[in-house]
Amino acid sequence: MSSKRINPQAKTFYRPIEAALRWCNLIRFETQILQAPWSYPGELRRLFPQWPCLQTNTELIYDAVRNGELPYGCFGIPVPSGTTVEPNLLTVRHSDLRQWLAICYPDQRPGFLFEPCAVTRDKISLGIYFALQAERNALLRERDTLRRQLQDVRADLRALGLEQENLKSMVSSNGRLSERSERTYLQIIGALLNTVLDSSPAGKPLSVFKSQAAIVDALTARHSDIPGLSKRTLDEKFAAANRSIRKKPNT
Repeated sequence: MSSKRINPQAKTFYRPIEAALRWCNLIRFETQILQAPWSYPGELRRLFPQWPCLQTNTELIYDAVRNGELPYGCFGIPVPSGTTVEPNLLTVRHSDLRQWLAICYPDQRPGFLFEPCAVTRDKISLGIYFALQAERNALLRERDTLRRQLQDVRADLRALGLEQENLKSMVSSNGRLSERSERTYLQIIGALLNTVLDSSPAGKPLSVFKSQAAIVDALTARHSDIPGLSKRTLDEKFAAANRSIRKKPNT
């Protein structure tokens, strides 16, 4: 029975610097590199100017972790994406590193991750490489767009929540609103709704909300525990607010 040869450079998991020096084929200098005093990858170029790939590959691994492309852990134990881990305790698993490298850098086949005989079998054509790269870039752009939309939604909800809190505070401190004050607040709400649902001169929506119903749904979902913020009440108040900004004020 033949036994599979075990790569002496391979480990179950690696710190980014350990993976980077293996990626650069610098395993024979591992002790020297690991003992060097550095706190961020940029210092590696000063400490080891003869090996510029060491800094480059270390930064690529940290960047992949930050952007959610490469799963990571602490001392080899996987943690959920977004978990804060000290840089010197952060680790990436062998299998995850191999998969990430095969997708993002298919032309790179470091020996500690890939068997020599696998080069021909797993070789990816240039066309497939560019197709995967284009797909990856598209996914990254979509992720960035969704992040911006989420920030816009949070900003809109904060604005609506602050307006509601201000109105509630004024009612509590001043008692019943006068007709003029109520008309003013309705006009403020109506103007805010109109702005949130409007578009820029270039035709770009000013927020991610497509309709008044979407705003009502967001408010009732976010503030379901606040009395007076039922769907029926919001629909009535928003309708009154819309009517108020369409009327010309009495002179």
